[in-house]
Amino acid sequence: MKAVVITGFGAEPQLTELPVPQPGPGEVLVRLHAAALNPFDWKVADGALKDVAEHSFPLVMGSDGAGVVESIGDGVNRFRPGDTVYGQFMSVQHGRGSYAEYVLATEDGKIARMPDSLPFAVAAALPTAGATAYQAIEAARLDTGHVILINGASGGVGQSAVQFAALQGARVLATATADIAGHLRELGAHETVDFTTAPTAEQVLAAHPEGIDAVLDLVTHPGDDIGALAGLLKPGGIFVSTNHAADPEALAAREIRGVNLSNNPTRAELEALADLTAAGKLRVTINTEVPLADAPATVTRARTGPARGKTVILL
Repeated sequence: MKAVVITGFGAEPQLTELPVPQPGPGEVLVRLHAAALNPFDWKVADGALKDVAEHSFPLVMGSDGAGVVESIGDGVNRFRPGDTVYGQFMSVQHGRGSYAEYVLATEDGKIARMPDSLPFAVAAALPTAGATAYQAIEAARLDTGHVILINGASGGVGQSAVQFAALQGARVLATATADIAGHLRELGAHETVDFTTAPTAEQVLAAHPEGIDAVLDLVTHPGDDIGALAGLLKPGGIFVSTNHAADPEALAAREIRGVNLSNNPTRAELEALADLTAAGKLRVTINTEVPLADAPATVTRARTGPARGKTVILL
C-alpha cells in the first residue's frame, strides 16, 4: 500500500510502499478513502509526543480518516466488512496513521459508523476539528444570550465552534480577516473582529465594555500572554484554551474559570457529529483536496500559514 511516512522526528514526509497490515484479535482493517490534515499531525512528526509514548518508525502520518471496513480480526463484534467508518487512527506506538491506503484500528478505538450518505472527504474532516469544537463549547457552559469570543475562528475547529455556539443561543464574536468574515457570519457569527486592523482585545472591549462571558482561544500557546483576552471576561467567565495556554490557578484568582482542553472524542460524540453533518446541521468547509502523492508537499505548505477550512487527502 502507499503511505506517507517519516523515518524519524523532524524528517521530511515521504511517499512510500508498505505492506498491507492484517487485523489481529479485536482489530479492524479499514480501506481509507480520505484523510484530513491537522496541525497536530506535523507537531507529532516533530516530536510533540516523544516524551509521552514510544514511536515506531517508519511512522505513517495523520490521524483523521474515513473509509470502509475491509476485514476484521477475531472477536470483533461492533463492525463488519463493508461498514463505512471514520475517526482517529493515529497510533504512534505501532507506526499507524491515516495518510495511507489501509490502516488498522481497534474495535474499541476512536472510530464510529457514519451514515452512508456522508461523503468520505467530509467525514475525514470531522473527527479532530469537530470533536474539539464540540467539547470546547460544552466546556464554555454557554446559555442563551451569553457572549463568546472565538479567537482563531477561521480554521476547522473555529468554524465548527462558531456553529455549536450559535446553536446554544450565544452571541458569537469571531476573529476573522476580511476575506472570510462573510463566511463566518453565514455559519452563525454575529460579529467578526479583524485582528489585522487592531488588537483583538481592544476591539472587543470597545464593542462590549461591560465584558463578555466566555473566550475560546484556539491560537495562544503556552508561555504566551493571555492577559488581554482574559481581561475581557466578566467575573465568573470561562477561558477555554485548546493549546494549554490557560493557567487555571492564576485565572481563578481573577474569578475566571480556566480550562485546558485536550481532544478526546467518544464513539457517541463521533456518531453524533456524523449525524449532524449528514443532516446539514453542521457545515464542514473543505478548501483543498489533494491526492496522496501530493500529501508531503501539502504538509510543507500547510505548516507555513493559518488554516482556512480543511485540507483533505483523497485516497
